[in-house]
Amino acid sequence: MGKPYLLPLIALIISPLCGFVQSGDPYLFFTWNVNYATLSPMGVPQQVITINGQFPGPWINCTSNNNIVVNVFNNLDEPLLFTWNGIQQRKNSWQDGTLGTNCPIPPGTNYTYQFQVKDQIGSYYYFPTTALHRAAGGYGPINVHSRNLIPIPFNSPEAEFNVLVGDWYSKGHVTLKKFLDSGRSLGRPDGVVINGKSGNEAPKWNLIPGKTYRYRICNVGMKNSVNVRIQGHTMKLVEIEGSHTVQNVYDSLDIHLGQCNSVLVTADQTPKDYAFVVSTRFTKTVLTTTGTIHYEGSNIPASTELPAAPGNAPEGIAWSINQFRSLRWNLTASAARPNPQGSYHYGKINITRTIKIVNSASRGEDKLRYAVNGVSHTDPETPLKLAEYFGVSDKVFKYDLIKDEPSADAEDHITIAPNVVNGTFRNFIEIIFENHEKSIQSWHLDGYSFFAVAIEPGRWAPAKRANYNLIDAISRHTIQVYPNSWAAIMTTLDNCGMWNLRSVSLERNYLGQQLYFSVVSPEHSLRDEYLLPEGQLLCGIVKDLPVPAPPPPPPADA
Repeated sequence: MGKPYLLPLIALIISPLCGFVQSGDPYLFFTWNVNYATLSPMGVPQQVITINGQFPGPWINCTSNNNIVVNVFNNLDEPLLFTWNGIQQRKNSWQDGTLGTNCPIPPGTNYTYQFQVKDQIGSYYYFPTTALHRAAGGYGPINVHSRNLIPIPFNSPEAEFNVLVGDWYSKGHVTLKKFLDSGRSLGRPDGVVINGKSGNEAPKWNLIPGKTYRYRICNVGMKNSVNVRIQGHTMKLVEIEGSHTVQNVYDSLDIHLGQCNSVLVTADQTPKDYAFVVSTRFTKTVLTTTGTIHYEGSNIPASTELPAAPGNAPEGIAWSINQFRSLRWNLTASAARPNPQGSYHYGKINITRTIKIVNSASRGEDKLRYAVNGVSHTDPETPLKLAEYFGVSDKVFKYDLIKDEPSADAEDHITIAPNVVNGTFRNFIEIIFENHEKSIQSWHLDGYSFFAVAIEPGRWAPAKRANYNLIDAISRHTIQVYPNSWAAIMTTLDNCGMWNLRSVSLERNYLGQQLYFSVVSPEHSLRDEYLLPEGQLLCGIVKDLPVPAPPPPPPADA
């Protein structure tokens, strides 16, 4: 195709809509028509989900505090939801787009998402959360820029490119879903795509010699971490998932499932073509694809000798852990801070609760299931958030089926049920992810940023806190956990709502490796959480129930 994945900015429009957001902040309006199309991401025709005829979908290009309104028309033959990976939606889990918070959009109907990118900057993406629709595409980039009065810690690049990379299956999402429903695994992906293409169709980016460009790279894949490198060039890391970083220079970067990194690349080499290389990590068979960086005015093709990736397991894991340790938050940069005021001094905040998360797999009744602390999550017909709001949660789920410290036999016995953890509003918590398996894991938390303070081999113990980075750990929303290793994060449960903590692996997520944090304000105040929006879809046992009366308004001095 030969063109960068840059789409025109949607016009800003001021509107009196959306009473739950600040009226003085600009609005961006989008209309999405979601359809199936026959495309060939891996060179084989298959059914792909497009938005307005595009795959990847339209670019949401906005600025901190903008209000986003997306009217989704579901033209598929199945219910549909989208989630906004990393967009925190303060006090507004109503728009999170997971099956625990929202009724799916029925076929042939539409639903309008309305949310604000409050106090955020950075690189994100959206994707469908229903069925196995993510295996059919339906994803696209979200860029949140700093407001003009807030300087960024690097010179403005000549241009920015969205690069959505990830593994891909040539089998359709319907077939893959049948595999999982029948007890089978998805198996190995068939290849890797860049912006929905591979091979000769992969993208080409045109660069002017001497200029610097920003590449926003997200791993939107389904199973594997990837390594990204550029033939003959280095990459200066400047942002990870909404946080400006210390600007280290790398020959290659590991980007794990669900993660987004921004790098600066300067066209300072001999004018010719260079390969942009993406390959899977920690896999027996390494899958590789390339895009092309093209210097304008040259006609010399890229060398066929591709730069090598760092070593694979086990030496590659040690290399990757060391790269994680080199990532640091840029504390001198001006930016919107999504965490509570002053929380960049997180190392001085007392931990009020420690939750250990242990992932496990089982083949109960000869069907594959994945679990968290012995509970394999299943989505009830009534979304958890709606059941809680309407006061009928006791008919839908039980709180705290899992314990903060998993029992010794939690990995051996799996319970299939909705998995909801009761979170105390404004508690500062520590979550330990302990991976006892041989494959790398990746976890994402909706509604929050957290501080990724440590990753180490072996098992966690309280004494390991001595090794935490309590000064400048990256504030982010996704964390990888290497085989037979652990990872520690810290966050403040200050965002009321029902928020999804999930494995980013599509297979693991679909088969139960996720849970929800229920965070409720003790005052049930509008200061802490928005009301059920008008026009919100209702389903399950709440479909015909009267909407509960709103709480009293907050005090005038709140």
